[in-house]
Parts: sequence; C-alpha cells; structure tokens
Amino acid sequence: MAQNSKKPQGRRSQRLQRWFQAAASTCYMMVLFAQPASAADTIWSRFSTIMADVYGELVGISTIVAVTAASVALLVRMISRNERAVSEATSWLKRIIVTWIVLNTLGFAVAYLQPLIQGGQYTP
Repeated sequence: MAQNSKKPQGRRSQRLQRWFQAAASTCYMMVLFAQPASAADTIWSRFSTIMADVYGELVGISTIVAVTAASVALLVRMISRNERAVSEATSWLKRIIVTWIVLNTLGFAVAYLQPLIQGGQYTP
C-alpha cells in the first residue's frame, strides 16, 4: 500500500518540476531578450542622475545634522559658565558652519561646472 501511494506523488512532482523549469526558462528568455526603454540613456547619464539624487539626500541630512549640532553648541555657549566649554562650543560652531558651507558649495560648483566640460572637451 505504501508503494502505490509513492508512484502518483512521483508523477506529480515530475510534472511540477517540468512546469517550474518551463516557467523559469520563459522568465529567463523574457529578461534576455528585453530591449531597453530608451537608447539615448547612457550609463554616464544614469550615473549622473543617481549621484544628483544621492547628493540631494546628503545635503538634506547634513542640514538637519548641522542645525541640531549648532543648536547644541549655541546652548552650551550660552548656558555654560566654564570658559573652556564656551571656547570649545564656539570652535565647534565654526567647524559646523564651515563644513556645511563646503558641502553646499560642492554641489553648486558641480552643477555649474559640469556643462563647461560636457563631452570631455572644455569649451570656455
């Protein structure tokens, strides 16, 4: 009785395995023969778009962090009676402002210098 129950289950598993192989082959062929949506989109233009998005997120996050850190430094500077803590808070505040300005200036420079060197040739 145990032998009779194994045979139909083996046939089902073979059919299921064949069906799975056919479905996997079909999916593989669909991916293999898929055409890109836009032939004008090169790897460099896509990379430039991705980097612009990443930089935008970086500037947003750095602004939030800079405002938070600057507010803590200002509070320490205003509340503390220790002269050393006040001078350290002032130096940290200067560092935070300079770093934030540098990060934002990099994006500004890249956005306006990129058209000048477009295509690998400098055109003044």
